Amino acid sequence: MKYLHAMIRVHDLEATSKFFTEGLGLKETRRMESAAGKYTLVYFGAPENPEAEIELTYNWGSEEDYGSARNFGHLAFEVEDIYRICAHLQALGVTINRPPRDGHMAFVRTPDSISIELLQRGEPLPPQEPWASMANTGVW
Repeated sequence: MKYLHAMIRVHDLEATSKFFTEGLGLKETRRMESAAGKYTLVYFGAPENPEAEIELTYNWGSEEDYGSARNFGHLAFEVEDIYRICAHLQALGVTINRPPRDGHMAFVRTPDSISIELLQRGEPLPPQEPWASMANTGVW
């Protein structure tokens, strides 16, 4: 058995693609459009692990309510420096819902409300401001 991908339905393909590429540093690996099916599929992989992908599914013109995505759970990414990636995402306008107070774990959400867990590679980093005293915001 081989893991292939996780699929997420999105309303804003451009904003969510930007979140994964510019925000998290994933690379678009392929894109498929179906005029007959009225959808676009875009796949992203991490540079170190491109074969395990995230598939964004954009259904053209869909008004369907995908909900808050709490039933999905979350996607998790191991990162080199949790403080640096959180600062980078924050600079892009992303809310840090659960700050990395412990130097180990943080949660953010994509533009389509998909919960993303960020985990520090290796040992937790020493607590650092402004993260150590930052409160949770919203849900994740």
